[in-house]
Amino acid sequence: MRRLGSVQQKVPCVFLTEVREEPSRKRDRQQFQVVATENVNPVALESDIDCALATEKLDGTCCYVTTYNGEPYLWARLDRKPTKQADKRFKKYQHSQKTCKGFTWNIEEDFRAVPDSWIPAQRVQHENGHPVPDEHGHTPGWVPVEETNKQYCWHSSVVNYEAGLALVLRPHSEDKGLLEVASIPLLELMEQTLELIGTNINGNPYGLGSKKHPVHVLVPHGILQVRNAPPVEYQQLYSWFQECHEGRVEGIVWHCNDGTLIKVHRHHLGLKWPDGDTFLSSRPVVVHVDRRTYDPASLADSHKDLFCILSGFNGEHFNSIRDIQVENC
Repeated sequence: MRRLGSVQQKVPCVFLTEVREEPSRKRDRQQFQVVATENVNPVALESDIDCALATEKLDGTCCYVTTYNGEPYLWARLDRKPTKQADKRFKKYQHSQKTCKGFTWNIEEDFRAVPDSWIPAQRVQHENGHPVPDEHGHTPGWVPVEETNKQYCWHSSVVNYEAGLALVLRPHSEDKGLLEVASIPLLELMEQTLELIGTNINGNPYGLGSKKHPVHVLVPHGILQVRNAPPVEYQQLYSWFQECHEGRVEGIVWHCNDGTLIKVHRHHLGLKWPDGDTFLSSRPVVVHVDRRTYDPASLADSHKDLFCILSGFNGEHFNSIRDIQVENC
């Protein structure tokens, strides 16, 4: 698996896209949508996409692991966004020009304040010492997930800083058809990006946990390989998403040998998401969360702690991640 470092400003679509005058299916309040044409993006061809590693695109929220105050820490995605006035000016330009390109931002005045601990993503460009926004007016970045911050309580549930552990969903090391939920050292995830998925993230398309007993996990980016991936051709990809069992995913991200990432989302092809059961939810899973790797007594409320709860299933196999019902523990 490739280590991705930090989030790029924009991952291009595998196909060239066009803008249509109808409400976006993906972004609220966006009165146009970006759809794929049948022409392969030259960026994909230049990066030799036919030899790239195809991986499942997950529907969650992006995270990053790096140091904070000298310790391995989970960081949550936080884009620096325009103020209301600047955003209104941007939307007016966008509507009149039918494009985001060419708009000029006042870098020092047009953006909302972010926490002092905020850092921009690694590939964000800078101008006069200030991070420059992407074409949508957002500057991708990160804030550390501190256990006392209720805004990131679902992020906090998947880390135990005292033990230096994170709850991760990944393929089993010996059986690639089997998934495992495991507690692993944060040190093993350093400088990687991951997707947080679960009960309270993006409508929970994977069916994890319940509102009364939420379950969340981290999934390292690029770790869920698409087996027998379709050729990069519009109609074959469309048919794969529509007809194949493995095609019940939000999208594909190709990891090219030159480090370029290329993606396609079902929305690009005019397809619904989610659409019935997802492929991830159909895969068998085993739990490997051993209570001996940390001290439950050090937790403020250990009977509600997800590490403690999942340790009650240590070694158990389930037909699907949806079957891990923590209220039964």
